[in-house]
Amino acid sequence: MGRVLITGGAGFIGSSLARALLASGARVRILDNFATGRRENLADILDDVEVVEETICSAEACRRAAKGCETIFHQAADVSVPRSMIDPENTHRTNVDGLYNCLVAAREQGVRRLVFASSSAVYGPEATLPAVESLPFRPISPYGASKGIGELYCAMFSRCFGVETVCLRYFNVFGPRQDPASQYAAAIPAFVSRMLRGERPVVFGTGEQSRDFTFVDNVVQANLKAAGATVDGPVVANIGCGRGISLNEIIGVVNGLLGTSLEPVYEAARAGDILHSWADVSAARRLIGYEPSVDFQDGLRRAIEWYRQNL
Repeated sequence: MGRVLITGGAGFIGSSLARALLASGARVRILDNFATGRRENLADILDDVEVVEETICSAEACRRAAKGCETIFHQAADVSVPRSMIDPENTHRTNVDGLYNCLVAAREQGVRRLVFASSSAVYGPEATLPAVESLPFRPISPYGASKGIGELYCAMFSRCFGVETVCLRYFNVFGPRQDPASQYAAAIPAFVSRMLRGERPVVFGTGEQSRDFTFVDNVVQANLKAAGATVDGPVVANIGCGRGISLNEIIGVVNGLLGTSLEPVYEAARAGDILHSWADVSAARRLIGYEPSVDFQDGLRRAIEWYRQNL
C-alpha cells in the first residue's frame, strides 16, 4: 500500500487505524483539526506520520491532504447522537459537507478508493434484527440521517465519477483511547472510568437497551480489508460482532472483571437513542473478507486494562 489519508486520524479509531497501516508499510497522512481528536493518541507515532492540522469542512484542505494518496479512510465526524439532537447544523456541516469535500478531493486528485465510516444509526428503531444492509434508512437522529446521506453521496460518486467507495456501518465501537470524559461519552468508557474510581455507572433508560459492541481492532481490520478487496460498484457492509449485549449486562461483566458490585444509577432515556441494535455481518464476510477476531469479553478486558493504566 502506498500513501493513504486518514481523516480524523487523531480519534480513537483513526489513531488505531494509523498504527495498523504503518505496520503494513503504508505512508500515512492524517487530516485532523483536533476538535475532538487528541494529540496524545498519536504520541508514539508522531514521527512516523504526516499531520495536516485542518478541518474537513475546508474543501481546499481536503484537496491538499488528498494529493498523492491512493486511499482515503474517512473517519472524521461528529459522532454524538445526543449532540446532534442539540446542534443538528454542526452535525450536517461536519458529517455531510465534510464527506462531500473529501469525495470531491478524491475525484480531483485521482484517489482510487474512499472507505467511509458510516453507522448503524441509519437503521433506526424499527429495523428487523439482526440488521441487514437491504433495510431502508429510518434514522431518528440528525447523526443517523447524516450518515445515510453520506452513503448516498458515496454511491453517487462511485457510479458517476469512478471513485470506488466502501461504506462500513459501524456498530458501537469501543476500545483503548476512546474518550470517557465528554458529557456525550459512549457507554463503555463512561461506565469503566466511573467504576474504576469506585463510582456507580450512570445509565440513560432502563439499561435493557442492547447494542452490538465491537472492539476497535475488528473495525481496523474491516478498514484494511475494505481498502484491498476487489469490489464491483459501491459497497455497503455492517461491521459488528453479530450479538446484542444490554447495558445492564455490560455493567455486570465490568463488575466481575473489577471485583466490584456497583449498582447503576438510572436516569431518563436520551432523545435519539434506539432500544436494540445488532448486525448481520454476512455481507462483510462475503464482500471484503471481514471476520471479527476479538470477541466482546476479550475486548472489554483489553479496554479496562488500558483505562486502568491511562486514566
